[in-house]
Amino acid sequence: MPVHPFLLLSNQLVFNLGFYMVVPFLAAYLRDDLLLAGASIGLVLGLRTFCQQGLFVFGGALSDLLGTRRLILLGCVVRVLGYLCLGLGGSLGMVVLGACLTGVGGALFSPAISTLVAQLGAASEARGKRTRAQYFALLAVWGESGAVLGPLLGALLIGIGFQAIALIGAAVFVVAGLILARFLPQDAPAPSPTPRGLDWGTIFTDRLFLAFVTAHAAFLFSYNQLYLALPVEISRTGGSDHDLAPMFMIASLLVITLQLPIARLARAMGYHRSLPLGFALMALGFAAVALSAPQEAAPGLMRLAPAVTLVVLLTLGHCIVRPIGMDLVPHFAQGRALGVYYGALASSGGIAVLVGNVALGGLLDRALVPGVDAALPWFVLAAVPAASALAMLLILQRLSRRVDAPQPA
Repeated sequence: MPVHPFLLLSNQLVFNLGFYMVVPFLAAYLRDDLLLAGASIGLVLGLRTFCQQGLFVFGGALSDLLGTRRLILLGCVVRVLGYLCLGLGGSLGMVVLGACLTGVGGALFSPAISTLVAQLGAASEARGKRTRAQYFALLAVWGESGAVLGPLLGALLIGIGFQAIALIGAAVFVVAGLILARFLPQDAPAPSPTPRGLDWGTIFTDRLFLAFVTAHAAFLFSYNQLYLALPVEISRTGGSDHDLAPMFMIASLLVITLQLPIARLARAMGYHRSLPLGFALMALGFAAVALSAPQEAAPGLMRLAPAVTLVVLLTLGHCIVRPIGMDLVPHFAQGRALGVYYGALASSGGIAVLVGNVALGGLLDRALVPGVDAALPWFVLAAVPAASALAMLLILQRLSRRVDAPQPA
């Protein structure tokens, strides 16, 4: 029995609710409660992201081997354990363990969900209905609905402490796991865990795909700065934890209202133009903060203008890049195990976040106080998606020459 679209979409909403009520406040907890420096905070957040995105390729392989249902349910269990570590522990070691386990949980269930959505979209497109890219856009919209409620709920609960919020987040994933266990269809037995003879060498010898995932890694690294760099900018302007929730709500509302029309517009523009544009918008977001960082914060709510500009431009870039990148992966896979290919795409981003956060975490300390040095980390951040925008122009030109590649509209 095929999976029902509503189950996948509503599941994404609940997963993001449980995620965004906890993780956006982790950096502030590490800085204010555990008194960690910027480099250490970057390492912890980078490890969390690497354990999720960086291990996607293994989660994808396990999904192809063991089945999507098993991996989704196992991922829920592991994420619950991670949140319990965050909620019950008070030491740096427990926080690192909890952060890593929450990431591993996502590495298990997310590639499986992407595989189910890709299969659902392909079947729908074959019937002349919604395309695969539109289903991934819908997944983003439902997910961002949860991302609107998550930070809002977290901000309302911030008075009870981060650890108590983490325990509530664990309860959310317990409930989600029980519902999925009841309604997810059983996995169909696969004739082979590696259809069409897929092996790891297939991915790692495809130079065009390697170039694509390397350039695409700037997407996750850049968007992840909402958790690492955004709190630094808010701190520079005299803000507090309570200013974070509205920022994430702005991002989520933009995705909810604009994701589907932007996805349609991107398809009309042609992927070879819209994908580089998405990366360019992200670069402009960082550049906008770099121009304001040396100056003293403006009075009143205007002090948040650079942060809002960053959030808006990163989110618009996200709305363009995410569905296009996900839609292009099957053209590289060419009928082989999708889970591994989606895993490789996410793993490259996870590695970029880990390396980038460790490298830039200390540099971001300069941006805490207005001054000439405060602009440097933001210009470095802007250079990353700008380089990917240029790289994608060349990569998509070559991809368009492949027989089964999507043609520009």
